[in-house]
Amino acid sequence: MSPRVAIYARVSTTNHGQDVNLQTRDLEQFAQARGWLLVDSYLDIGISGAKDKRPELDRLMADAKRRKFDVVLVWKLDRFARSLRHLVNALAEFESLGIAFVSLSDNLDLSTASGRLMFNIIGAIAEFERELIRERVKAGMRNAKAKGTRIGRPRANVDAGQIAQLRAQGLSWKKIAKAMGLGVGTLYRVAPANKPTC
Repeated sequence: MSPRVAIYARVSTTNHGQDVNLQTRDLEQFAQARGWLLVDSYLDIGISGAKDKRPELDRLMADAKRRKFDVVLVWKLDRFARSLRHLVNALAEFESLGIAFVSLSDNLDLSTASGRLMFNIIGAIAEFERELIRERVKAGMRNAKAKGTRIGRPRANVDAGQIAQLRAQGLSWKKIAKAMGLGVGTLYRVAPANKPTC
């Protein structure tokens, strides 16, 4: 039985001569040459790659979980993924579902040994990128602390007398918190002997 393939393509705008058919034509020809059965095309038109929500990509990922196809075929990685992390997470999900991933222009085919090796390299680069970001954040926080900058949200200036007064009027902790624009946890820190329970 021929592998079932799903095509994903995206153009961010149609104003600058971008035509999704330029992608789908190449993808369909490639699938046909491989003897794959095209089961669906997922086309996000006029949608930026930076957007978290892309209707057709979301539908593709949902259909992947339903095992509606065996291969996902894209024209280029930047048409599919919004970031390296997004790419790695999506590829890992496909791998766990037993779905191959092929990017035509990038010559990336996760159904082959060399493609799987490339995926591991991409994953290592993504992890390296995460570590660099983590180190930069930590260094920035250390620098801010050394300069005397307080890290985190500023402490709320809470009037304990007002809390006691509102509590004496029979208001619940939730209502007091809402009236004062505070969290229930903040009220508890101010009046720990009267732990909010409702």
